[in-house]
Amino acid sequence: MNEIIWGKNAINEALKSGRIIKACVIKDSPYIAIFERQAIEYKIVSKNYLDRLSNFQNHQGVLAYIKAYELADIESMIKKENGLIIVLDGLKDPHNLGAILRTADCVGADGVIYKKHNSVKLNATVAKVSSGAIEYVKVAEVNNLVNTLKILKKKGYWIVGTAADAPISYTELKYDMNTVLVIGSEGEGMSRLVKEECDFLISLPMKGHVDSLNASVAAGILMYRILADRQK
Repeated sequence: MNEIIWGKNAINEALKSGRIIKACVIKDSPYIAIFERQAIEYKIVSKNYLDRLSNFQNHQGVLAYIKAYELADIESMIKKENGLIIVLDGLKDPHNLGAILRTADCVGADGVIYKKHNSVKLNATVAKVSSGAIEYVKVAEVNNLVNTLKILKKKGYWIVGTAADAPISYTELKYDMNTVLVIGSEGEGMSRLVKEECDFLISLPMKGHVDSLNASVAAGILMYRILADRQK
């Protein structure tokens, strides 16, 4: 099944990967010349037409139908040392997933894993928010996160989860190990069974009036902490 994407960054990365099947653009768009050069079928449409197709998102005058995103297998993410895999436990917001993919690409994470059911999937919003990172970060869907974590443990990974009441600050843990970073769902955090699989539970300090961070913001802070720790 084909996917729809929009926005310049998402379109540019899809062009590089050769996954665009056909496109819609507004009149005088610079993408017309690009599509003609690459022999990509396109149609000139009105802005209102793109507004409706994109559900009134910021499409920037271009929309494309692309081949469905290819999911990775977990084995392709596994490394012998300094591995970093991001596991998402019940994330629902496509903006959070897109932002996490973007940061995962920036820090060189080896992949992102989420549940097949009751989780956000790769889609146009994720693609746009990721600014094209969706084309580069390996993503796997699994039926059971607990079983997946058990498999990764056997492969030499340590499971690090976040919890508001965790006794260890995120700055106290050393990440010189193959690491699986677990990010819980918006509002609910990690499920009990996933939490029980964690080797370490870490917390982010909260000094203001709110008691939690956006999932993608927390993930970004932790991913860059891991990167910084490994560059010492």
